[in-house]
This record gives sequence, structure tokens and C-alpha cells, in this order.
Amino acid sequence: MAILSTGPIENNPVSGVRPTQQVTIRLVSRAAVNSVTVSVQGYVLSTTRTLYVSEVISMAPNEVVTRNYFADLDAFEFVFGTDVEGVEEVGISVWGKQASGQLVDAHRVVAHEKTVKDI
Repeated sequence: MAILSTGPIENNPVSGVRPTQQVTIRLVSRAAVNSVTVSVQGYVLSTTRTLYVSEVISMAPNEVVTRNYFADLDAFEFVFGTDVEGVEEVGISVWGKQASGQLVDAHRVVAHEKTVKDI
């Protein structure tokens, strides 16, 4: 299994408001024939690491899936799991958004910025 992680994302309040209130995750299947399954786990990071998002998403070939998750937290991390063969067939991007829906540049993670680990 291949594990991809955003790493810890700090989201401390600025003037009493956290920069990111919502995280949008976009998954893109580049598979021509086979379906791809991705496990999505979101963690609240404080004195402990607490799971708050757990979802398994199955995508058909060439399908795009978008999910929105709560992120009005001091710190968080998202971890994605897929088959080693499937890691090349899926594109994953993570976007922090303000309550208004505007993107937070500092909380944007695209494919080449994630940490990849084979298990």
C-alpha cells in the first residue's frame, strides 16, 4: 500500500479567525480501465493526533471526485492510502478555503508536495 500525507498543516487564528475553515480534496482517476480506491483520513493535531475523517472512495476510470471537510482547527493533517499500483493512477490535491470559499494559498497541497511512503 502507498501512503501519501499532507504533513501537519498549522491553522492558528490570525486576528481571532483561522485562515482555513474548510478543506476541499479533489481526487482524479487517471486509470484507463481499472477502478481506483483511495482511503482518506483526516486528523486533528493538538496534544494528541485524533482521527476525525475516515472515508474510502472508489473511483471509476477517468472519474473526478471532490469532497469538502471541516477544517476550522488549530492544526490538521490528511493521509491518503491506495494500492502501490494505483498511486500513479490517482491525482490528489488539497485546498484550504475560507468561510467565503476563497482559497488559502498557504494551505494548498498538490501532488508533487505530498510525502509518499510505500508499505
